Amino acid sequence: MTSSPPKPPLRSTWMPRIGILLFLAITSFLIWASNAYFTQRFSEGTRQDAESQMALYSGRLVSELQRNSVVPLLLSRDTTLISALNSSDFVGTSQRLISYKEEIGAKSIVLLDNAGRTVAASDRRELGTVLRDTPYFIEALRSPDTVFTTSGVSEGRLGFFYSRKLQSQKETVGVILIEVDLEQMFDRWSNRDSIISVTDSQGIIILSTERQFRQQTIENALANQPALSPVERAWRATGEWNQTITNANFQGQPLFRLDQKIPFQGWQLSYLASFENVRARVNAVLALELMALAILTALGFYLLSRRAIRRAFLFQAESRDLRALNERLQNEIAERERVEKDLEVAEQSLAQSSKLAALGEMSAAVSHELNQPLAAMRTYLAGAKLLLQRRRPAEAMSSFQRIDDLIERMGSITKQLKSYARKGGDDLIDVDMRDAVTASLSMMAPQLSQMKVEIQTTLPPDPILVLADKVRVEQVIVNLLRNALDATKMQEDRRIDIMLVGGEMVKLSVRDNGPGIEDLDELFEPFYTTKKPGDGVGLGLAISSGIAKDLGGRLIARNANVGGAVFEFWLPERDKTLNTISTQAAE
Repeated sequence: MTSSPPKPPLRSTWMPRIGILLFLAITSFLIWASNAYFTQRFSEGTRQDAESQMALYSGRLVSELQRNSVVPLLLSRDTTLISALNSSDFVGTSQRLISYKEEIGAKSIVLLDNAGRTVAASDRRELGTVLRDTPYFIEALRSPDTVFTTSGVSEGRLGFFYSRKLQSQKETVGVILIEVDLEQMFDRWSNRDSIISVTDSQGIIILSTERQFRQQTIENALANQPALSPVERAWRATGEWNQTITNANFQGQPLFRLDQKIPFQGWQLSYLASFENVRARVNAVLALELMALAILTALGFYLLSRRAIRRAFLFQAESRDLRALNERLQNEIAERERVEKDLEVAEQSLAQSSKLAALGEMSAAVSHELNQPLAAMRTYLAGAKLLLQRRRPAEAMSSFQRIDDLIERMGSITKQLKSYARKGGDDLIDVDMRDAVTASLSMMAPQLSQMKVEIQTTLPPDPILVLADKVRVEQVIVNLLRNALDATKMQEDRRIDIMLVGGEMVKLSVRDNGPGIEDLDELFEPFYTTKKPGDGVGLGLAISSGIAKDLGGRLIARNANVGGAVFEFWLPERDKTLNTISTQAAE
């Protein structure tokens, strides 16, 4: 026999695996720590740049508003406009306003007379328009100074106006209206990788580089985005390395938010900047780290491959030993096949033995089921003998009649014992469960009176009908009473409670005050018993469980909360059983 090569020590086998796991753990920690550090560092730089940009935007916005706020004051003192309003001669007035518009860069300039009618405008299409109900006209008439008004917030068409009334000899003759062009400024800003929004004192967005944000709060605008697909959500979750610096998300992109008060009308400038630049820079650093780790991994695999080559030579030697072992195994297989043939002969002998064992089990079952009627017959014979000695033949005949009923019952039991081995197929009749309980108690009366057991019976006043075999139902009840009686043998105050409850499933419960059940799992197995040898063979509950299943019900057992055991015999109500039979017949 060839000697097998020496096996490598256990330590040399596990060390590479531990090293690989340790390397993976260190690599994961390094990538996580690098991501956290560089993300925080680059994010702070991006935030500082955003704060500078936001200050610039705020200054340009205020500057634009202040520049346009001076124009109504200058035009309110223009003698040409005042003369045109006094004389109602507006020839050339609109041309004058057009030249002013081009000089100051306003969106539009409108001259209104005292009745709010447009008499001159930089856009001639607006001539004749009546604006006396507009807020900028009404507020200008009420105020001695220039008035700023925002209109169209709820209508969806925003406009920003400066208005001031024109007076001649302290009498109001008209109103000059300047519309500030803030839309063009935000259109230029919309080319950047950020979202710039201006909210009024009520928190409503009046200007934004994202037009869909307008006329709502920033929170609602971000919340009312189209739902992302599962793939987009997964991609965004894997792309956001650090959620602690993310304040919002827009179109699947993480954003951070900065707010700054504008010293004008309670406005506020909100700046939502993207983290795309931060992510790109962090990913570049991580890519360099991964490249270095890949080089180290390649070196590690190279060293492991050389070790694998050395072990391959050892495996070749082992393969030679395995071939020799394979030959020995083939010889053993041939020997086992021969043994299996011998086993087949032995199995045939065991089959004959099994038949004999089955015959013994049936004999034990017959003995168990007939033991109860025989005991009752012995008691009734003794009573009849005593009555005859006392010259009371009429009462003795009653005992003989009961003995005759028990003989008939014993014949029925021998016929019904086959239900343990197959499903029952006998004709079923209407059985009142109350009568079955009463008959079973009558059969058990001698034993119950001999052991002095207190029986508490709770039966409903109305019939409880089931479709079953009366003998088999009584057989189950007698077995339950017998078990309850055996369980209370060692108790001083013996008590058995019997309760019958109707419903779709009729429940008959038998409760005793004995020690309870130790093994509920094997309780309904054949030949399982806790009684002493000679007191029982352990077939009563197994047979009763089989009868319950044949009748479409079930038999269950449990331990009571305050001691003792409870057996529940469930059977379907008569109407439910008939419906089931009708359905099966229709199918």
